[in-house]
Amino acid sequence: MGAACANRPAGLVRAAAHDLIVRRLVPLAAGAAAAAHWAPAPAAFVPGLASAFGIPTRAPAGDGVVLSFDDGPHAKGTPAVLAELEKAGAHAVFFVCGEQVERQPEIVRDVLAAGHEVGLHGYRHQTRRHSSRRLLRDDTRRSIDAVRAATGLSPRLYRPPHGVFSLPGLRVIENFGLEPLLWSKWGRDWQARATPSAIARRATARIAARDVILLHDADYYSARDSWRATAAALPLIFEAIEQAGLKTQRWADGPPG
Repeated sequence: MGAACANRPAGLVRAAAHDLIVRRLVPLAAGAAAAAHWAPAPAAFVPGLASAFGIPTRAPAGDGVVLSFDDGPHAKGTPAVLAELEKAGAHAVFFVCGEQVERQPEIVRDVLAAGHEVGLHGYRHQTRRHSSRRLLRDDTRRSIDAVRAATGLSPRLYRPPHGVFSLPGLRVIENFGLEPLLWSKWGRDWQARATPSAIARRATARIAARDVILLHDADYYSARDSWRATAAALPLIFEAIEQAGLKTQRWADGPPG
């Protein structure tokens, strides 16, 4: 502050120094708080980060592969996927969105009747709901209520939209008694340019026991009709799983969390 400060009363100098510190540190503190809030966000994409936050990306036990489908139920996509699963005698977990469950509850019942599992994918497919505990509590409660109304059952698993967790969001999910689950393989099947062969290749590259594969049975939040390529990719995926000496398994085949 130089010579000019030398002629100023000590109280004024201290006040000026305090103001300077506040102006610099408050934004830093706010940035640090935001970073802490969203610390788990890249867990699906950064090796080791998911385990650091206790978020599974693979099945805890078993000698098979867990297939999972997000974003449904869908009037055409979900039945198409169910038909391919039935042909192969395969199992899967369907992570459903509450707003879609309310529109088509009978399809969720079809999923369960076929022997598959249902998990939660939020009520609305919006990452921003993990920015607020209140928003996420309300969203999760609505999705739980939607599935209960449709099936009479309470889901066990939860996967956030886009795979993005916040730190407070993890606590909210745990308080509901839900288990978080991400994935270890994906087909990137939501893209308009995705082909069945490309989806299958990505989803089964270096496939191993206990891998969790992410796919989609709906196109509400992705490229239009993208579920068609996903359904067409399933026979190729089953073939690759079999060639690796593996099979599909239910998440419930593993020990409870």
